[in-house]
Amino acid sequence: MALTANGETGSYPTNLYWGDTHVHSSWSADAASYGNQLLTPDHAYRFARGETVTAHNGERVQLRQPLDFLMVSDHAEYLGLYPLLRAGDSDLLAMRNGGRWHALFKEGRFERIGYLAAGEMEAPTETIRDQPFNRTMWDRVIDNAERHNDPGHFTTFIGYEWSSMPDTANLHRNVLFRDGAERVRQVLPFSAMDGTDPEDLWRHLASYERRTGGRAIAIPHNGNLSAGRMFELQRFDGSPLTEGYAAARARWEPVVEVTQIKGDSETVPYLSPDDEFADFGTWDEMRGMGRFGHRDAMYAGEYARAALGNGLAVEQQLGRNPFRFGLIGSTDAHTGLATADDDNFWGKFSVGEPRSGRADEPWVPLDPPGGWVVGTLMNALLPPQMTAWSLVASGYVGVWARENTRAEIFDALVRREAYATTGPRMAVRFFGGFDFTAEDAQAPDLAAVGYAKGVPMGSEIAGPGAPNAAPAFVVAAWRDPLGANLDRIQVIKLQVTAAGQVEERIHDVAVSDGRAIDADGRCRSPVGSTVDVEAATYTNAIGAATLATVWRDPHFDPQRRALYYARILAIPTPRWTTYDAARWGTERPASAPAAIQERAYTSPIWYRPASGETNGPGS
Repeated sequence: MALTANGETGSYPTNLYWGDTHVHSSWSADAASYGNQLLTPDHAYRFARGETVTAHNGERVQLRQPLDFLMVSDHAEYLGLYPLLRAGDSDLLAMRNGGRWHALFKEGRFERIGYLAAGEMEAPTETIRDQPFNRTMWDRVIDNAERHNDPGHFTTFIGYEWSSMPDTANLHRNVLFRDGAERVRQVLPFSAMDGTDPEDLWRHLASYERRTGGRAIAIPHNGNLSAGRMFELQRFDGSPLTEGYAAARARWEPVVEVTQIKGDSETVPYLSPDDEFADFGTWDEMRGMGRFGHRDAMYAGEYARAALGNGLAVEQQLGRNPFRFGLIGSTDAHTGLATADDDNFWGKFSVGEPRSGRADEPWVPLDPPGGWVVGTLMNALLPPQMTAWSLVASGYVGVWARENTRAEIFDALVRREAYATTGPRMAVRFFGGFDFTAEDAQAPDLAAVGYAKGVPMGSEIAGPGAPNAAPAFVVAAWRDPLGANLDRIQVIKLQVTAAGQVEERIHDVAVSDGRAIDADGRCRSPVGSTVDVEAATYTNAIGAATLATVWRDPHFDPQRRALYYARILAIPTPRWTTYDAARWGTERPASAPAAIQERAYTSPIWYRPASGETNGPGS
């Protein structure tokens, strides 16, 4: 269902649409390896639009609120391997490992097939990328999306995941097409077997656009598991950043997925020690997707806030900002079920569907070459982030668009008029400009005022508007109608100094329950908690249903590049592990928080000094 702001029908976008651009079905090799043998792309689309489907444990599952759009982003690597094994595809069986895979499939050794396939991705001895079944499966992917696309009611995007992982560094991107079957059928997915450098992927997308006249983008995700490489200050091959690289990255990657099941990638305490809310869904003990070896030097290349700040510094040097991206969320569910609610969390993989004891098990089952004994030892040595309790029930993307169609939602992502939530469907507006007054926050037509006097999230303001005038920001948030009240709204400011250093400031700009904001812009009083841990319940006796304000930067320097984004915090609610413990009468994992504060992150608004050069939307 779409939320319409005051029923406006002007030229600006008034509809808020909710979606997930990162869901895997049984057609992804890892999803099928770890339990998803039943839920196909068809099930994923049906579930997202509000229909009931049956999970592997026999339970019937339905979203309380349907989504407005979905992309099933099955991995390009070994796309459809398990359906082809089930069908006994002759081309697949003729490959060197095809017969071995098929024999393991008939034995039910699904994890072993995935393990062997992953090894071949690192050093393929016989390419799978040019086989005829790739065309067959890609055509089926396209047909599935086309069959479920219902413009105006439910939008499906054709796309896939490019799964580059050099030395376990997660550099994955989801490729999302604006177009329908006629154009997208002219290409095949570009996989990590075709190239592991993101620039190779961008060149492939550029070729697609030249050949077809279509449009496509790549959405990076899991920077927190990239071993410092997602936002590194050099190119993939180690050479220095260039203006051309910066322009290309900003062009092809307008948004970044900053929250999902495998942790939150906004920031961490190491990078933001003065941010008491930084430690949400933190995964920082692993070097990429490997087990051990994370180093502090990796942090700056893993988290979005640091990257956004570094982008300002790079722009000051090169004239272009490679990290000019908006913030979105999606689930990365490999279950086919786009659920992001703690009280209805269906796990990362289908082996982690709701049941007693799942929180203490590995979130990725192990089937190593050494067999059961080695597997038992490896499980005993699991770092915390390989245990299922560390998974996060997150997230979704909200976009402001004129209508629920591929073109409108794609264009909203490109102009970065989109934002992330960790699950709750909070409605958020964020505008910046020089002409806002305090009264504008309470305007009944807030969107009309925001677009008339300023620019929305994802845009740029240049200035100052008057000699030394500081920019003002209108930010308003409404709680999820079915969820928790709001604690506060914060504005995160990043500014680059003349020496190229990045400064970070956090401002509490609106708080609930009459609490005070100190002179330094911080509210030191916690909102409190109504969570009953044993019962796994909470009430909305604290917090606010709506918060809105106009905030003007008190530390503005008109000569310095800066950016601002809003973070909205809800009151504490039970975590999924707390719901599990109450549901089955079991103990909560000792290391798992009992309660969390769900949140939303808007895309930034950039400030450019009057003498600077612009990088407009999509540039």
